[in-house]
Amino acid sequence: MLINRSRECRTFAMALMVILSLLPAMVFASPPPPGHSIAPVLEKVLPAVVNISTSKIVGLKQRQLLLDPFFHRPYAYRDRPVRKRSQSLGSGVIVDAEKGWIVTNHHVVDGADEITVTLRDQRSFTAKLLGEDPAVDIALLQIDADNLTALPLEDSENLRVGDFVVAIGNPFGLGQTVTYGIVSALGRTGLGIEGYEDFIQTDASINPGNSGGALVTTRGKLVGINTAIMGAGGNIGIGFAIPATMASAIVSQLARYGRVQRGQLGVVMQDMTPELAAAFDIEHRRGAVVTQVLPGSAADKAGLVSGDIIISIDDKEVTDGGALRNAVGMLRAGSMISLTIIRDGKRKNIQATIALPRDARAEGGKLSERLKGAMLGNLDEEHPLSESGGVEVLQVKRNSPAWKAGLRPGDVIISVNRQPVSSLMDLSTLAAQAGKKGLLLNIVRGNGALFVVIR
Repeated sequence: MLINRSRECRTFAMALMVILSLLPAMVFASPPPPGHSIAPVLEKVLPAVVNISTSKIVGLKQRQLLLDPFFHRPYAYRDRPVRKRSQSLGSGVIVDAEKGWIVTNHHVVDGADEITVTLRDQRSFTAKLLGEDPAVDIALLQIDADNLTALPLEDSENLRVGDFVVAIGNPFGLGQTVTYGIVSALGRTGLGIEGYEDFIQTDASINPGNSGGALVTTRGKLVGINTAIMGAGGNIGIGFAIPATMASAIVSQLARYGRVQRGQLGVVMQDMTPELAAAFDIEHRRGAVVTQVLPGSAADKAGLVSGDIIISIDDKEVTDGGALRNAVGMLRAGSMISLTIIRDGKRKNIQATIALPRDARAEGGKLSERLKGAMLGNLDEEHPLSESGGVEVLQVKRNSPAWKAGLRPGDVIISVNRQPVSSLMDLSTLAAQAGKKGLLLNIVRGNGALFVVIR
């Protein structure tokens, strides 16, 4: 019996030790204790988040049949223009109190004739649009006001999945609202929301009207600009914010130039895969594989060749083609970058100067088998669509896959799988991401536009 009791004691002791070891995890996983609050932090943050309302005059057509009592007359069926004022609501963040700079989303102020900023203390100001970047969905506003509170853009690189965050904005026009959650994921891409994507995903409630608002840590640091939600009409626990690091790079260019003049590296690439790593006989399994170097491009001048594997840019890891595209897309033409590549199994550093994409051309088959037979090129400065960007179809061989798909010389590809395309580099990245899926091309042809599906 003594032996049995001894065994029971040991068993009980071991069980007790296991329970005690789990207590810290159980405590941290439980809700905050009563009385715990982040209100002291938010008191310093909330004055920096503003409400934004915009208005614009839109042209409509109204049937005269509904206006003319003598509707039996033939002319009564003609359309006539009617002007109507459209309004929208959103949010913004003061990032420089001295200069009166406010960051918001491009889609909040897009096409606005008048932009009104309302502060937390209910003061209202008419804002000036300093610049906007549709590709990242960032706009920079300025107001002339005193006693502003700013929330500078912080480095969001150290943000981790599981960190607690607070979303602040103006949902449904209700006024300033705070919601609480965690970082659900980082580096979300391929959603088709913006041209350049590297989203922070959060379950902090984000709704229509939160666009342009702040995503802050529980220490009051601005780490993101809320921009989109998954689903239609309201929050389902999946919201997205533009990282503050990305927004900061764009804001600096908007403040100085009013727009982002993106340069290009000039490579066609695909994502590194375990199969490609084995074929190249290397252990590194992340990066962007160069499949083609565009003649006369920055990459060509820097000495990059087909088969090079780009694994970092300015000492930051390049995980895939999308990461390289984002990194280059944040740089202005003329910027110098340092690339780490793997060539013939050995690491090598290369310096390159980002250049404007002029006269670059590529065989469509190098970008995707589905585009074989088409010669594609970046738009030159004199092209009517050069401001918005796109890829022009220069030539198409008859009876080639591109011809059979419906591509014709003079077509301009402006999006692939509903993601904007401004250059050959964009097209190559999106074509690679499509994998075995088909390509849905949005094409401008003459004065019209159409969709072309290539299976």
